[in-house]
Parts: sequence; structure tokens; C-alpha cells
Amino acid sequence: MSMKRLIVQASLMAVALSSALSAQAQAPDARQVRSWAAGCANCHGTNGQALQGMEPLAGVSQEDIIRKMQDFKTGRKPATLMHQLSKGYSDEQIQAIAGYFAAQKK
Repeated sequence: MSMKRLIVQASLMAVALSSALSAQAQAPDARQVRSWAAGCANCHGTNGQALQGMEPLAGVSQEDIIRKMQDFKTGRKPATLMHQLSKGYSDEQIQAIAGYFAAQKK
């Protein structure tokens, strides 16, 4: 195989890889985000509508939820469970989940 042909093939592979990575970087679809958010229902209620005694998430600003989750994740905010649960989500997932709850009616 000639050097020129190898360079062309390597370039094509680089473009294909770049396209695949770009597609992965897109925002998750709404069903996936809703599925992640459903994991919060045990304590924070369906769609963030918490029962008495629990902190509601519905209608809370996205920035506040992200800040709290990052505080749990880094240990800045003490918790019984959230410090462990928050570590199971990527920053992108936390952002998406926070957006989901911010969009819910109080």
C-alpha cells in the first residue's frame, strides 16, 4: 500500500471517529433523562413532587440543583445518601436531570 493511500485512509478514519464522538456529545434524549430522574422518585416524589418531610425538586432552578448535586458529589454538603448517589452521575447527567426537574411544575 502506498504512503499516499495510507494517509487518505487514516484521514477518513479520523473523520469517522470525529463524527462518532460528536454524535455521542449530543444531549441525551428526553426519555433517557426522565429515566435518570425516576431514580430520585423514592425520596423526592414522582416528577419531583415530594411528600411532606422530603425536599421537593419540581420547579427548583437548574443552577440550584446542579450546585447541590456537585456539593454532595465533592463532600462539601453532608448527607446520608446523596453523597453516594451523586457520585453515580456524570456532570452531564446531573445537568440534564436538573433541567428536567427545573421544568416541572411546583
